[in-house]
Amino acid sequence: MTATLSDLPADRLRSRLRRGALNLGIGPFGVRLRSSIPAFGEWLPLLYGHYPVAAPEAFADFQIRIDRPWGLRRWWRPQSRFRFDNQTPFKPLPLSQAMPFFEWGLNWCVAQHAQRYLVVHAAVVARGGRALLLPGEPGAGKSTLCAGLVARGWRLLSDELALIRPDRGDLLPLPRPISLKNGSIPVIRRFAPRSEFGPFCRDTAKGVITHLRAPRISVEQAGQPARPAWVVFPRFQAGAELALTPCPAEEAFQGLIEAAFNYPVQGSAGFHALADLGSEVTARHLRYSDLDAACQRLERLAEETA
Repeated sequence: MTATLSDLPADRLRSRLRRGALNLGIGPFGVRLRSSIPAFGEWLPLLYGHYPVAAPEAFADFQIRIDRPWGLRRWWRPQSRFRFDNQTPFKPLPLSQAMPFFEWGLNWCVAQHAQRYLVVHAAVVARGGRALLLPGEPGAGKSTLCAGLVARGWRLLSDELALIRPDRGDLLPLPRPISLKNGSIPVIRRFAPRSEFGPFCRDTAKGVITHLRAPRISVEQAGQPARPAWVVFPRFQAGAELALTPCPAEEAFQGLIEAAFNYPVQGSAGFHALADLGSEVTARHLRYSDLDAACQRLERLAEETA
């Protein structure tokens, strides 16, 4: 049986983190972590306790370090620093934001370096082996909708990044904590009161941020791909009446191109992958203000197009 992060005693977890010997399996990637920040080591088991742990010497796609800068900043307004392969691609953030810094940084690693996949900025959930993609800009409500559908039993494939295999056209799961911010946090707390959250970080560039723990079953099924069946472009609008309207195939195709981080790198393979996807899926626009009504309508869509 594969060992998980929650199987590690606290002292061994801290030791592995300090030595850079914690190797987590996150979707199709190996992530080697190093950190001496105590709060980071305390929050990591809550959000990643279900994830498999590989041997320290196992291959890792990404080597990430979350630490504190040296010098005066180590004590005065302490900060956290994200390092990837001994490079620092981002400016430091306040020490209290170490956990979301890891999440944001890992998103960047996948979007910039996982070139064997077509990486699309979209939440993805699935039921019965068929996947629903929710592409959307920040503020469109895709993460809130993703969290709501997961709470209703859909399998979480990803909150942020859809991984499409160009040669097969299917989606590989990358189940990770769901990022929620500002007004979406109390919405999900009411909608799914048993949900488990990571640290609440205030005064970030995006406001109040937290992460919702991915369901154990979604993590355990991370090796099971899904076929794209629906593409829905959500738009949250306070007070708006629920509306699910057809999206023309060419508009859906263009929307997916614009949401793909590495479409130019993929070239013709990316073009054909999105063209094939567009021919397979049912595409819709969704405008919503009520999460429960939106989830119910998407479930009816899944039943109607089964």
